[in-house]
This record gives sequence, structure tokens and C-alpha cells, in this order.
Amino acid sequence: MGNILFDVLFGAIEVRYLTTTGEFLYPAVIGALDLNVAYSMGFTLFVATGIVFIVWFHRLRRNAEVWAGDLQSRKPGWAVGGWLVPIGNLWIPQGVAADIWRASRWRPYAADGARELALLNAWWTVWVADIVVSRIASLLYKRAETPDAYVTASSWSLTGYVLDIFAAVLAILFVRRLTSMQHAKATGMIPAA
Repeated sequence: MGNILFDVLFGAIEVRYLTTTGEFLYPAVIGALDLNVAYSMGFTLFVATGIVFIVWFHRLRRNAEVWAGDLQSRKPGWAVGGWLVPIGNLWIPQGVAADIWRASRWRPYAADGARELALLNAWWTVWVADIVVSRIASLLYKRAETPDAYVTASSWSLTGYVLDIFAAVLAILFVRRLTSMQHAKATGMIPAA
């Protein structure tokens, strides 16, 4: 949730920059808060959230092993390691998550429909798009030398913040749903449709 607040803050900075055609100075928007401090706080919160998420993800993967180990295409360590593999982190964790989802269903061996994984796929698509757009924005900022180039970079950056917020909301929905599925399975409660 904290990451969303920083995305909103930095997105507001980009909007302010875009609406003042480059005449705006960052500190005027955020008052006494130094931009470097804000970025450091945002990064620290991002890392902390990432660690908590990966611990949660690994625990759910271990549960999936108990319920439907034969549906798991990767060992439990990939629930952690998959996030750390350059380039592979764009699809390995998604595959692990899909396997966890299948094992967490009330009937894990029932026919699998694409609709059932729609939330996971939506989150993952937006998250990967966010990564690509944010990389492009970063490259554009590094190469920018004119006001127009900074406006272009700022537009890409703003798009990245919007995608990041959207991906975070979808991730929260995914976490809540998968946690609920595993809780229902662990307690023997039949989940509501």
C-alpha cells in the first residue's frame, strides 16, 4: 500500500512537470521533503514489501506441494529464486503462481480454464508492461538534453507510475484471493462461488 502512495506522489510530480511545460522545480511540489529522501524511502518500502511478498509466496508454494505436488512444475525454491533470475523473472514466478493457484483450488485436478487464471494473468501483464515502460522512461531521462526530451521522458515515467499503481492493486487482489483459497482448503471450508 505504501508503494502506491509513493507512485501517486511521483506521478503528481510528473503531472506537475508536464502541465508547466518544464518550468516547474520539483521541490516546490513536495515542500520540505527532499526528492532524494522520497526516492530512498520509496525504494526501501519497495524492498521491504518485496521481501514480505516473496516469503508469503514461498509459504503458499510449500502448501501447494502438500495438496497437489504433481501439479507443481518447479521445486519450492523457485518461488524465491525465480524472482532473482534476470529476464527469467518475467515469466518464472508467473508459472509458479499458476501452479500454486491450481493446487489451491477446491478441486485441483478439475479442467483448467483461462478465466480462472484471469486475475493472475491481468496482474502479470500489467506488471511486465510497467517494467518495460519504466525502463524506457529511465533511458529517455538519461538521454534527455532538451525540454521536449524531458517532457517525453516524463510522459513515459507518468505512464509507468500509473501502470505500477494498477499492477499493485491487481497484486493485492491476487494475494487476497489466493490466501483465501488456501485458507479455505486448509480449514476444509468449501469456498463461496
